[in-house]
Amino acid sequence: MNLVHGRNRIACSMTKILSIKSKFSRATSHSIVSKTISSSFQSNLANKILNSESAREALQLYYPSAKNIDPTKNLKLHSSAIYFLTNARLYLKARCLMKDLIETLHKSCPPHRLSSLLFHALDQTELTKPKTKVFGVLMVALTESGFVDEAYWVLKKTNELPAVHVCNRILDGFLKMGRFNSMWEAYTNIFSHDVSPDVVTYGILIDACCHEDDIKYACKLFDEMLERGLSPSVVVYTTLIRGFCSEGRMLEAESMFADMSKAGVIPSLYTYNVLLDGHCKMANVDKALDVYREILIAGLNPNFVTFGILVDMCCKMNSTLAAESCLAQMMKFGEIPNSYVYNCLIDGYCKEGNLSAALDLLAEMEMVDTANDVFTYCILINGYCNMGRLKEADDLLKEMNRKGIDANSAVYNALINGYSKNGNMVKALELCGQMVVNGVEVNVITYSTLIDGYCKVKDMGSAMGLYTEMVIKGLVPDIVAYTALIDGYFKDCNMKAALRVYNEMIEAGLTPNVFTLGCLIDGFCKDGLTNDAIKIFLDNMQHFPPNNVLYTSLIHGLCNNGQIFKASKFFTEMRSIGLKPDVELYAVITQWHFKTKHVHDVTMLHADMLKMGVIPNDIIYGVFARGYREIKDYKSAFRCSDDLLPGIKV
Repeated sequence: MNLVHGRNRIACSMTKILSIKSKFSRATSHSIVSKTISSSFQSNLANKILNSESAREALQLYYPSAKNIDPTKNLKLHSSAIYFLTNARLYLKARCLMKDLIETLHKSCPPHRLSSLLFHALDQTELTKPKTKVFGVLMVALTESGFVDEAYWVLKKTNELPAVHVCNRILDGFLKMGRFNSMWEAYTNIFSHDVSPDVVTYGILIDACCHEDDIKYACKLFDEMLERGLSPSVVVYTTLIRGFCSEGRMLEAESMFADMSKAGVIPSLYTYNVLLDGHCKMANVDKALDVYREILIAGLNPNFVTFGILVDMCCKMNSTLAAESCLAQMMKFGEIPNSYVYNCLIDGYCKEGNLSAALDLLAEMEMVDTANDVFTYCILINGYCNMGRLKEADDLLKEMNRKGIDANSAVYNALINGYSKNGNMVKALELCGQMVVNGVEVNVITYSTLIDGYCKVKDMGSAMGLYTEMVIKGLVPDIVAYTALIDGYFKDCNMKAALRVYNEMIEAGLTPNVFTLGCLIDGFCKDGLTNDAIKIFLDNMQHFPPNNVLYTSLIHGLCNNGQIFKASKFFTEMRSIGLKPDVELYAVITQWHFKTKHVHDVTMLHADMLKMGVIPNDIIYGVFARGYREIKDYKSAFRCSDDLLPGIKV
């Protein structure tokens, strides 16, 4: 019985298997037929699209079916629609359709794959010729989608070069990406064939030269364009003017501006703004105001960029009153100040120490719904830190957190610098820890600031520990870090360590600046090595223009070593080359002339100080009063104490 039942079960199972197999075969057969019909249907529809009477008819055939077709599997229908629109000279519609297709394909394909699919779909033999224009549509669509490399790949795959405007799109794409080598390579490849560059091409090339600080070659290209009989556009002229301005060559910028007018090319507001910005960066106030007047004479309305440039210049010239006037003018023209304009003025107030006015402006920003961004807070925090008001600076950081404004490294570095200058290295390190927790990069400036802070509190062990950590992390110490360590070791009376750090800096390929040399001169003088200090001074004067920092360091050092004759010689030299000593330097050299009883020199120094317009303070008058008293010239001593600065204690 069991055997019979077993055989029956096997027979039933075999019947079920055969039934399932039969159904599967029918389903597979039906699927193959469906696919064949679908493919055949697509071919017929593609032909209908190509032979349509109008774009409307072609698109009515295309859209209902296109959404049911996977473009990664079959692009025949899409290619036909793009071909029809291109041949009908409806390039904008063809490009929009192509960009939609690129966007769809990019969801499942990398850029190189989607460009290959589209190229081969458009390169089908049954599609109409010539194909140059449709490939041009593809290249433009790829560049507009950000796939410049893929557009260039398509260009190299085509048998015929596209129109020059398509080539320009590729060159401009590389330019905007900052890939200048790729742009020049593409230019050489394209225009070595039978294609002539146009005004737009030259505009792109000249722009690239200006970005690469090669204004000489930009001018050569400009001349080449004129030789070809091409008339430069306002864009080309403005680009060259911007190039000259960026190098501070304002005479050439103005000359180019004049040539532009002679050629009958009308400057745009952007052209005027470029020239205005150039003069402002060179602090040519009168010239900048002349350009502003020209804007008004030309009947153009200055925009927020124009006023932003003027406000920035006024603030950098320490004239917030003039900046306020520019802001008022801006309002009259109906231009609403943006955060950049407000930030410039807030920065100006902070540098003047007028934090009250800066905060009033912050409140005004909030009142007119102008976003106060991370830069606004950074400026204010830096302003508070420079005035030693660290609690208020810390409060602003908390306010940023409450408002959801993420502090960047510049904000933290400003606070770290404030606490470091105040000698509070515990709080400075705590802020550094906050940076790490909040995912803000601890950069070279952070480390250099902390190193400088530790050097100032004479904790050279911690300073060198940070220097070592910095190197281990792959950060290259900058001139600030090295100078702080050199100064710190000299002040710690460790000349050997200071010179070791200096040699490391030279081996790292860094050139010492005037502050580094000032530290070396000061350090050598404090160790009594004045001849070495003079040698460093003389050896480096050929590398640096004469400056107050080096002269002041050397004169101070020589005076403190009692070498008043040498100090006087360098002081006279300093004055003869037009440098203006500060009141502290006058005080130091006057004090030593009193000690050596050079009364005539004292009188001459006093007269020279007044002639130079140096405003005397209580320190210099204290020096005069004590000095005259020591040489028993009580009349002059009393005059300094009572007549010149009443109430001073000498």
